[in-house]
Amino acid sequence: MADQPFSLTRPAVPAASRPGHLPVIVTYLEMTAPPAHAPVRQPAGNLTLVRSNPPSWSFYRYLYDSVGEPWLWHERRRMPRKELERSILDPRVEVWVLYVDGTPAGYGELDRRTQETDLAYFGLIPDFIGHKLGPWLLDTIIRKAWDGGASKLVVNTCTFDHPKALPLYQSMGFVPTRHVAREVRDPRLDGVLPRSSGDHIPLAG
Repeated sequence: MADQPFSLTRPAVPAASRPGHLPVIVTYLEMTAPPAHAPVRQPAGNLTLVRSNPPSWSFYRYLYDSVGEPWLWHERRRMPRKELERSILDPRVEVWVLYVDGTPAGYGELDRRTQETDLAYFGLIPDFIGHKLGPWLLDTIIRKAWDGGASKLVVNTCTFDHPKALPLYQSMGFVPTRHVAREVRDPRLDGVLPRSSGDHIPLAG
């Protein structure tokens, strides 16, 4: 039988099979050439994008927690401090922080430790969502990845994330390569995240 063409449409999320776990579909995407479109126009306002070189553990956790809590980012909350510091202090890891009027508004993290440059984390702090900052920030960080010598840029997103995340990545030139169904322990049940986090996702039964 011939291989079936890959579907760009993300499959429906299945039901959880284990108590206390959440089903999720992770979509992996890649970009194999720099963007062909014109740079996204910078929104109005006092915007500054700065590489935190390197970020302190506390500042990084502030960014990670502030951006990720609504979307159940939990992996680096579980990570031991020394392990996280080894990662963010590596010169091949770039943490680009967006400031609006001097206030941190979001960040993107480029991990160049392998042949593929990984856009490991990207997002805005909730108060800054809806102000047209996301497309410009993403486009700018993508261009920094290529300007820094990337040969391929990869990213992943999942069904916990903002519903516009996947379309935004695709609009910037990322192409989905696979969808993976997983189950994760609900981090709100373990106290890793507050129970109020991710109110768009019901607590696991």
